[in-house]
Amino acid sequence: FARLKDDDSGDHDQNEENNTQKDSEKEKNDREKPQSTTKRKAVVPGPAEHPLQYNYTFWYSRRTPGRPTSSQSYEQNIKQIGTFASVEQFWRFYSHMVRPGDLTGHSDFHLFKEGIKPMWEDDANKNGGKWIIRLRKGLASRCWENLILAMLGEQFMVGEEICGAVVSVRFQEDIISIWNKTASDQATTARIRDTLRRVLNLPPNTIMEYKTHTDSIK
Repeated sequence: FARLKDDDSGDHDQNEENNTQKDSEKEKNDREKPQSTTKRKAVVPGPAEHPLQYNYTFWYSRRTPGRPTSSQSYEQNIKQIGTFASVEQFWRFYSHMVRPGDLTGHSDFHLFKEGIKPMWEDDANKNGGKWIIRLRKGLASRCWENLILAMLGEQFMVGEEICGAVVSVRFQEDIISIWNKTASDQATTARIRDTLRRVLNLPPNTIMEYKTHTDSIK
């Protein structure tokens, strides 16, 4: 990941003239297509890029503290930033994003596998839960980066159990969490906890809380 951080691999510039011509032809074709048939283009790794095992989507949400949130208003408030399929595409998004430590107010970044909404009620999440770590101010940016790089690099070694990760910026503290599919699978949740300790280099006395999404909904 670190090695590819500044490699915005110039592949996409090589055939710029051809691409411009293709783009203008594509625009013309798109205009001629009936609106209802246009589909969202699948996100795939570019030529010579390093593919990730799964596609992921960045989301952002911000809300006014103290105002009760229904799942409907939460869903309306959450904004999709974009989806990526390779290490290079990840850095293109991430390098332009504000670091969690520089966010203000009541803000969250979410990074979830493509197709999974960062909501308890999503089919992939509803039987799962999350490990929660509360951080004192000043640690969120580093911990978030370490967490998402470990997740994208498949360091948790729990098959398809990982759904995504969240960093929540609050006034007194910041919170990071990692969500998994099956809350009842204790061996998996224990492995995720141990990997979290390692990748975040947490002191032995750090309090880590596991919370099922059904408890959160209640």
